[in-house]
Amino acid sequence: MLMGRIRRWLLAAVLSLVLAGCVSQGAGTGTSAVPGSAAPGSPQALSAVRHVWVIELENRGYQQSFGTPSADPYLARTLPRMGALLENYYAIGHASAANYVAEVSGQAPSAGTQADCAIWIPFAGDAVAGPYHQVLGEGCVYPAQVQTLGNQLSGTGRSWAVYLQDMGNDPARDNTISTARGPACGHPAAWSVDRTSKAQNGDQYAARHDGFAFFASVTGNAAFCAAHILSFRPLPGDLAHASITPAFSFVVPDLCNDGHDAPCAGGAPGGLTQADAFLSQWVPEIMAAPAYRDGGLIVVTFDEGSGTDACCGETPGFSSDHPNVPLPGRTGPGGGRIGAVLLSPLIKPGTVSAVAYNHYSLLRTIEDIFGLPHLGNAAMPQVRSFGPDVFG
Repeated sequence: MLMGRIRRWLLAAVLSLVLAGCVSQGAGTGTSAVPGSAAPGSPQALSAVRHVWVIELENRGYQQSFGTPSADPYLARTLPRMGALLENYYAIGHASAANYVAEVSGQAPSAGTQADCAIWIPFAGDAVAGPYHQVLGEGCVYPAQVQTLGNQLSGTGRSWAVYLQDMGNDPARDNTISTARGPACGHPAAWSVDRTSKAQNGDQYAARHDGFAFFASVTGNAAFCAAHILSFRPLPGDLAHASITPAFSFVVPDLCNDGHDAPCAGGAPGGLTQADAFLSQWVPEIMAAPAYRDGGLIVVTFDEGSGTDACCGETPGFSSDHPNVPLPGRTGPGGGRIGAVLLSPLIKPGTVSAVAYNHYSLLRTIEDIFGLPHLGNAAMPQVRSFGPDVFG
């Protein structure tokens, strides 16, 4: 079965290389009618942000989460009253891995990430093409020259961390490294089966929910990886003093607390009820941190929805922004409308935006906050940073 899957992926790589040479180099205008058009982010507001936290939940469209407050009242009602609700925020494709990769690199889905990378197959080559520098071919592990947001931040002397709940509870399951700050750098080895794809009692970490783990530019150096891909153990201490709080933090609940599983491997109910309880614990803790009070920004969203609608230039058919698959959403151009909540002392409570944004917009916003170039599809002209509709 393994060799059969590898042969199919290699065939897909050849086809994508051939087709990529035939596609138009212009990005489309989108396929779904969504209200509003984003203006460039307010430079003054973005430059005032000093620390960013992204909290990612799992597999709910807008109507399932924000549209059904009885299931998750803290997310759907309490948090929007405290910050800004982005009603037309979209995932960029399916499945989970494709979205996590996109958020930290601007790389579009491949057949591998669309299948959640059951086998961590490296891209066969290092060919990069088009105005958005997309890696061509097929695979899950991106070559070392492909940069992530983390590489950008490190390159400019800024700190960053991914906090992954349950990672390292069973080191044999996720290949973690033992460090003074706890387990770190857990991910499947290249060409190996992902043993974290299903939760187990006591360890519900999923490697596919860490976008940075798919990049050799992060995992290829064990010390670099161990310094940035962390468990939850250091998180409370890192929040205690602004001087040690990373400039960028990606906070990833386990497969129970992100709402993915219901019921959970440990017996908890899971679903949105579990995700809401997680947020009600951790969002106040982050908001109480000195770094949040001094120009902090928290983004809460989902990886993907249940639909395939899109915004911000994603179109069906091979294109320069997605040369490896014809449909980023497998059966449509995107990953569906999911919504997002933004919290910050710089945002007027109760703000509601109908402007269209997606995961590439999130990456672009973070890059603009820290004065970084736009990676991959974050550079698309239809993709804009969060603007005055959010920050006022």
